[in-house]
Amino acid sequence: MNPLAAPLPPLGPPVAVDDGPPFDRDAALRLDNQLCFALYSASLAMTKVYRPLLTELGLTYPQYLAMLLLWERDGLGVGELGERLFLDSATLTPLLKRLEQAGLIARSRDTADERRVIVSLTDAGRALRERAHPLPPAILEATGCGLAELAELKARLEALRKRLQAAGG
Repeated sequence: MNPLAAPLPPLGPPVAVDDGPPFDRDAALRLDNQLCFALYSASLAMTKVYRPLLTELGLTYPQYLAMLLLWERDGLGVGELGERLFLDSATLTPLLKRLEQAGLIARSRDTADERRVIVSLTDAGRALRERAHPLPPAILEATGCGLAELAELKARLEALRKRLQAAGG
């Protein structure tokens, strides 16, 4: 059974969840007690820090993520990009279209498989990588965290994402 779809415990005294504190049904419905809200608001704050830096590059945050992936491995298929970025084609296609209109990427059919569309960096797209180098240190500074703390946080978030995906998310 999907633990996220499990019914709430019946009314009555608080019940223990794992080895942690007792489960308080009323407290569980407070906004500030929601993990999802903490993740959502942290994501908004992170995007707000990125926005002025990315504006200088002429990119949105999702476009930046696509460019990061292409800087790692040029010539990816659209399907691979979508899978790695957790984006469906309805979201990814307009994003790639805007990057292509900006002259940063080119899309072409795979000669071995006409159904597959390959995304490649243009010279301008490759050159943009140099201008992006100041972003990671600026974000690191904005977090106020050390590298070890950020590595641990990232690992914990990735583990959480995997558990949520396994639960059907």
